[in-house]
Amino acid sequence: MFADTATPVAASAVSLRTDWTRDEIAALFDLPFTELVFRAAEIHRAHHRADQVQLCTLLSIKTGGCPEDCGYCSQSVKADSGVEATKLMDVQAVLQSAAQARDAGSKRFCMGAAWRNPKDRDMPAIIAMVRGVREMGLETCMTLGMLTPVQTDQLAQAGLDYYNHNIDTSPERYDQVITTRSFADRIDTIDRVRAAGINVCSGGIVGMGETRADRVGFVHALATMERHPESVPVNALVPIKGTVLGDMLADTPLAKIDDIEFVRTVAVARITMPLSMVRLSAGREAMSDATQALCFMAGANSIFTGDKLLTAANAGDDADAAMFARLGLKPMTAQEPMRAGK
Repeated sequence: MFADTATPVAASAVSLRTDWTRDEIAALFDLPFTELVFRAAEIHRAHHRADQVQLCTLLSIKTGGCPEDCGYCSQSVKADSGVEATKLMDVQAVLQSAAQARDAGSKRFCMGAAWRNPKDRDMPAIIAMVRGVREMGLETCMTLGMLTPVQTDQLAQAGLDYYNHNIDTSPERYDQVITTRSFADRIDTIDRVRAAGINVCSGGIVGMGETRADRVGFVHALATMERHPESVPVNALVPIKGTVLGDMLADTPLAKIDDIEFVRTVAVARITMPLSMVRLSAGREAMSDATQALCFMAGANSIFTGDKLLTAANAGDDADAAMFARLGLKPMTAQEPMRAGK
């Protein structure tokens, strides 16, 4: 583990590459597994505390009824998953959940709404949530779909710390997963958020039946952004019955990504984006402690904790505390390197 006397390299002293080629990224994926993890671990320890993992909590503030047709999502109106549409949560109920998350050790409180884009009438409540959570001393993150310039500025003025907008998969595979919006739509929103001064949280999902070349393209799209995302969530698909991908992959060898390939993806993300927080997100409840330990060794240093991620099950606070005790890990207290370097 990271020695108490060691000091990560200051973010301001790091020259980050944004010119990675797909061939270079493919070569990283092709390295012998132990060599790849070793290289990723070295880079991770140069910039992060290897014995600390950031704890985040995710709350669905508006569930179901989304008009998008994302093939992995149980909240799409196209899915027959049994998820019922709800209205936007009351502000005070959201703040109560945030207080509970803070008391359980979370550093960041993430709020997700199943929208293609928020309505202007919903923005006053959204802004009140952001301000209320920030007043508790928590970092704030929102995922609301696509944003207009006015909505983006409103969130920035409210002090939103992060906006999550995943690219989901490689540009080439995108329209096989989602048809109601384009890959370019995602990038436009990310660029708008970045220009407003809000930190970017953007990653995607592996295990959707994609090839390694798609995983190369996915990492390449993130690692060649003008500024790397401050947070990069790496999700393993949770195949939910009633969703397009859940039904398509059920009972097939593709229904679960190989653990070693998942760790490889985490390691390559760490090497190509040294200062970003790499987060283990959906799918953790199906991973063994050993697999998660390999992910932490390979550079993952953020997790969602709690019993639920939007509508999917999660490992839970008690299980995570037990795993941290076994691995000698502790919740992160320091500021993220990319934010500290601003």
